[in-house]
Order: sequence, then C-alpha cells, then structure tokens
Amino acid sequence: MLKRFLALLLMLTFVQGSMTCAFAKGKDVKSDKKKEKYSMTVLDKINNPQDVQKLSTDEMNSLSEDIRKGIINRVNKIGGHLGPDLGIVEATIALHYVFDSPKDKIVYDVSHQVYPHKMLTGRKAGFFDDEKMLEISGYSNPAESEHDHFVIGHTSTSVSLATGLAKARDVKGEKYNVIALIGDGSLSGGEAYEGFNNAAELNSNMIIIINDNEMSIAPNQGGLYKNLAELRKSNGTAVNNVFKAIGFDYYYVEDGNNVDALIKAFSKVKDTNKPTVVHIHTLKGKGYAPAVEDKETYHWHLPGFLDKKDAASTAETYNSITTDYLLSLKEKKEPVVAITAATPGVFGFTPDFREKMGANYTDVGIAEEHAIAYASGLATNGAKPVLALMSSFVQRTYDQMSQDLALNNSPATVLIYWGGISSADMTHLCTFDIPLISNIPNIVYLAPTNKEEYMAMLDWSVNQKEHPVFIRVPQGELVSTGVKDNTDYSKLNKFKVAHKGQKVAIIGAGNFFALGRQVQEELKKKLNIDATLINPCFLTGVDKELLESLKKDHDVVITLEDGELDGGFGEKITRFYGDSNMKVLNYGSHKEFTDRVSLDELYNRYRLKKELIVEDVEKLIK
Repeated sequence: MLKRFLALLLMLTFVQGSMTCAFAKGKDVKSDKKKEKYSMTVLDKINNPQDVQKLSTDEMNSLSEDIRKGIINRVNKIGGHLGPDLGIVEATIALHYVFDSPKDKIVYDVSHQVYPHKMLTGRKAGFFDDEKMLEISGYSNPAESEHDHFVIGHTSTSVSLATGLAKARDVKGEKYNVIALIGDGSLSGGEAYEGFNNAAELNSNMIIIINDNEMSIAPNQGGLYKNLAELRKSNGTAVNNVFKAIGFDYYYVEDGNNVDALIKAFSKVKDTNKPTVVHIHTLKGKGYAPAVEDKETYHWHLPGFLDKKDAASTAETYNSITTDYLLSLKEKKEPVVAITAATPGVFGFTPDFREKMGANYTDVGIAEEHAIAYASGLATNGAKPVLALMSSFVQRTYDQMSQDLALNNSPATVLIYWGGISSADMTHLCTFDIPLISNIPNIVYLAPTNKEEYMAMLDWSVNQKEHPVFIRVPQGELVSTGVKDNTDYSKLNKFKVAHKGQKVAIIGAGNFFALGRQVQEELKKKLNIDATLINPCFLTGVDKELLESLKKDHDVVITLEDGELDGGFGEKITRFYGDSNMKVLNYGSHKEFTDRVSLDELYNRYRLKKELIVEDVEKLIK
C-alpha cells in the first residue's frame, strides 16, 4: 500500500546450502511463436487457465493491460480492492501459465488480490458487464468456480489452509502442487507464523509465494519487515533469512511485475518435493498512478473515483471527534496510547493524526490478538490504551478478550466500529460482535446513541480503573443533542427512560434507538398506544429494577439491536421475563451468513421496519 521497480539481472545464487534464486529477465517464453496482430483484446481469448498457457510473453503483457482495465472498471463502478489487485496481475498470469489449476490448488490469502484470477477463470464478465458485476463477489468463492477452494476474506490464513490441502493430498497418495499466495502485510498475523511453522514440517510439495509490495493496508509494521527489506536490498542473498531459518527453500524475484521472470521462478519450483518460498517484489497499484502514489488510500475504494475527487468535509464525524479527543489527551500529557491493527483509515486515523500522536500511537500490523493483549499490558502498567477495531475482526480476538483482558480485569478501552447489519459480503459481516463481547465476564459493552453519550462514555472509560470497556461507535452520520451527557456510567447496567408511557415498552439499543423512536410514534399513530421508550446504554447487563417496574403497567416489551439475536442483548431481556406474563418481541438479525443482500431486503426479512413491528404488536395484543 513504493517506488517503481527496475529489472535486475542476476544469476542463480546459492547461500548457506539452501537454494536461493534471483531470476533475471530472459527471453520471451515461446519466443519462436510468430507475433500476431489481433483486433480483439487478449482477454477476449481467455476463458480458462489453459488458454493462458497458449500465449506468448508479448500477449501476456497485453493481457496484463486488459486485466488492469477490468479491475479499474469494476472498482470504479461498484467499489472494491484496487491497489492489491493491480499489483498482482503479472504474478497471477504466470501462476496460471505454469501451474494447472484446479488440479494444482492456489489459495489466495485474504483474497483481496483475487480479481485477476477471477478474470482468467471464466468470470471476466463481472469486470466489464455492469449487469453481471454483482454476480461475482470481491473474494475467493468456491460457489463461483472450481478454481476457488475456500471462501476467504480475512487475513493470514492461506498458509494454514494450503498446508491442510497439502497434507490431505499426501495421506491420499496424490500428486499435484499446492500454492499459497500471501501478501507481505499478512505476515504479521499470528496464524501466518503458525502456518509457516507447520508447513515447514511437511517434507513434501508446498509452495508459498510472498507478494512483497512493501505495504499492508497502511505501511507495514514490525521487525519481520526489516528482514524483508534486507532480502530485497540484497536481491535475496542476505545471510539473515527468516524463511530459510524455519526450513524453506527460498527463491527471490526482484521484478515481481515481469511475467517472464515470474514464469522462470514458478517453473523452477513446480513439482518440488520440499516446502518452498518464492519471494516476489511487486508494485502495489501498478497501472494506475494515483494508486501508486497513495497506496493507503487506494488499497480499497468506493465507486466513482475516476469521475470525481473526494471533497474534503469539515463536518464532524464520530471518527473526527474520536481523533480530536485522543489528541487532546496527548496534549495534556496523559499516557494515552491509540492502537490499530493495520486498518487506521477505517477510524479516521490519518497519516497526519498518526504523526501528531507520535509515540502515543501504535499500529501492531495485522495482529488483532496481540492488540488486545498489548492493550491489557498497557492498562495494567498505568497507561490509557484505546484500541480501535472493526466489528468483523472481533472474532479473531476472542481468547485474548476472555483471558488476557477480561480475566485480568484490565481497564483498557476498545472501540468497535461498523457494528451492525449491512449489505456486506459474507466475509465482512459486522453483526456478531454483541454476542461475542457481551457474554464475557467483567467486560462492559456500551452502546451510545449520539455524540454526547459517546464522548461521555469514552471519557469515563479512559479514566476509570475497574473494567475493560468496549464502546460500539455509532454508525452513520453524527447525531448531536447539543446537551452534555452527565450520566455516571460507573453505575453499571442503568438504563435511561427517554419517554415514560404504558402498555408497550421499546428498548432500542445503540444504532436502533432511532428506530425505537419511530416505532413509538407509529404505535401512537396506528394503535393509539403511548409506548415507553428506553435507551439501555449497556449491552452487557440488564437494569433489573427498571425491567421489574415495567410489569406494573406494560404487557409487551420490544427489543431492537443492530446485530445477531442469538446470544445477543434482546435475549437477556427475554430471559429476565421468562417466569412472568410479560410478552417480549426481539428484533435483530438471524444467525446466518448473508452475502451482499441489500439492507432493505434484510430489514424486511428481520421485520426491522416500524410498520412491520407495529403489525406484530397489534397481533400480539389482540
């Protein structure tokens, strides 16, 4: 997510008795093939990987241009990953030229660099035909093609998955290549280390291609990357070589965007009987100048980037008030440490913010598990850690949340972003954080409904010493009441009654408090019921006193949560009323993996619309 690469011409080299190769640019593969002049693009000829194997090097270079046009077209139309896909084009062509997919199995880490692979495996219409773009997901998906072996959307998993494929092949007595392609940014994830460690023990065919573009989403962080830099600087001949130390044969390709050099490297390792690493140096964003110049911004992009420039906004957002608050703590000489795990842009942690925070900011790389334990250590030793995480990555941290953080009752602050039902693909759903977090002892999970609540909760959390506190940062545009929130959040599980009514009580948590108000108004309009409206604030417990009081003049309690119902907040309310006559209606998402389903369709499916909820209430009270 750095500089243009010049092709280096070096000979085959051996270091420390383990094979280390630097491949030079050579003559065209199939150079004796007569040059053709063709009116159609080369990509028009490609319907499967076998078609790639018929091409000359010149044609493959033209194919690279065709593929980049498809990537840029798709991302501009519907959004998606741009830089990673642009940088891996030549390597993907070379992979399919040398290996025989799907017999030879290629596993793409994260798979946010899988667009070129999709175009070469029968799915190019998803990049050029507007009507078919949404038929193809942005990630690896076996339901789409036999050339995809896993649904993958999270990082650092490819080596482990591929090691399993290779072991199964070996115990069945089969023969073929297993290839894992992992980006350098993914190497900081703990599972990558575990996978490499196990793969080195296979003593059979296992090929790991490291796509080194000197970037994660943001710049790479961690000591491992010093060794990658040393290997690049030495053209792969450095004595210090983490991969050889583990037990891999090692090859290096300096110009990882040179098809000819890549084909030579991949041909050398094809059918190897040893665990082997091929380290390729590529240019992230190649073919689109803005993505080369600003690799972080163009890692992923919303649609329309070719047609307009993003206008700078001066309006407050939950991101901006968070960064302003963290900077104010630093200016006050507070021992605050802001932490991210390789995705700072999601939270508005811009390069400017990171520079201002200086030593008070840590990007741990793609290592959410470490981030939680690191925050626990900081908090235990008197610092004020504030860790920002995306909801869809919370599940990676479960053991650390439970053992390293909650069991030790470390007073760290964790901000959860993007939590809620969405139209995202199945790998990046953000509906599971409430059940995951809210059922761990000692953790306090808060759900603010506006700016003032959020800032009060954040300030309380950073300064208290009793609990690990998670805050579900509100989704969407910033909502401000203009009135300072003076709530004492140290009084745990105390709900707020926004409006006192009777007969029906609506408990709208966090993002869905606004929906609760809409339901309240609709009940008054349609059924002439003056319903009570409650903001629970806490997702980790119930206000027993308040819930008990509702029994006197209420018959129905409605819970609204922007997440999965199973194990979620609403079930806590239902359980409380289990031995009473109170009827409870829980609204949230089902326990399911949805894949790019529109929000409107999901809200209809889950009956998360005011008219549908009122309809349910009417049936119930009759």
